[in-house]
Amino acid sequence: MGIVELLQARELAAGDTLVSASGGSYEVTKVSRVGRGIRVQYLTEAGRAGRFTAAPESVIRARRAPGAHAA
Repeated sequence: MGIVELLQARELAAGDTLVSASGGSYEVTKVSRVGRGIRVQYLTEAGRAGRFTAAPESVIRARRAPGAHAA
């Protein structure tokens, strides 16, 4: 399952899982810089693709991909 952390958008990486306040989860497939923002592409639990753009300092709830981030 993993621990849900509060992260800044700039800390996201492909393989992380976004967690909504209502309990939904969204797998991050790609993260890229767009101007001063961060474009996050994801897949829903049903397999539908989506994306959003956030400020790099914005705070999100996520579970880290196992082994993807060094401590």
